[in-house]
Amino acid sequence: MLNIIIFGPPGCGKGTQSSLIIDKYNLNHLSTGDVFRKNIKEKSRLGELAKKYMDHGKLVPDQVTIDMLNDEINNYKDSNGFIFDGFPRTIDQAKALDSLLSEKNEKISLILSLHVSEKELLKRLLLRGKDSGRVDDQSEEVILNRINIYKKQTLVLKDYYENSGYFFQINGEGKVNHITDDIFRVIDNYIE
Repeated sequence: MLNIIIFGPPGCGKGTQSSLIIDKYNLNHLSTGDVFRKNIKEKSRLGELAKKYMDHGKLVPDQVTIDMLNDEINNYKDSNGFIFDGFPRTIDQAKALDSLLSEKNEKISLILSLHVSEKELLKRLLLRGKDSGRVDDQSEEVILNRINIYKKQTLVLKDYYENSGYFFQINGEGKVNHITDDIFRVIDNYIE
């Protein structure tokens, strides 16, 4: 099974590259945001629990998120693997994900970290805000705040995974197809 974490700051191209990886390697996409929305819409026990935290402006506890991901993984018995999008965001979440996969005799295969300069991120997100109408991508101040939150909270994962032997930093600047080629090379080398 091929289990990939793709991470990087807002606007680095995670969504674009995830779609291309999913198509080529026939993986399932696990986005914590999508999993939350699905569970809340279906009024599952975990969805109701998560909603209580969210309605009070609190972060959903890691264990609730892990339990939702576990349920979601169990829905794909014949999966070739997963791309984890939006999770983990902290070292505690990374450790919880490692434990969850270990219980299933699985592990993370690859960590793909997309590196893009702050100047390029700002340019991309402002353009996306113009094209998509996303409010959070229309203000330079809001974008820079999101990038700073990423640096403080999520970038620590780079240190956690960097010496694992399965961490790869990918240059996320340039033409989309060149970035994709670099990612596919890493994945193909892992598979071989």
